[in-house]
Amino acid sequence: MNSWPIQDAEVRFGEILDTCLKEGPQLAAARGEDAAVLVPIDEWNRLQGDLDRP
Repeated sequence: MNSWPIQDAEVRFGEILDTCLKEGPQLAAARGEDAAVLVPIDEWNRLQGDLDRP
């Protein structure tokens, strides 16, 4: 999983989205710490389904 500084993520969102769709989740880091993850929708839906199971 790639990690992108937030400054890069702001200006290169299209590239990060393309990478996410091709390679999987991408991390965004703020002030040197992991802050968020961009996840392909299919994976997000799968994860949401896993949360619905007891």
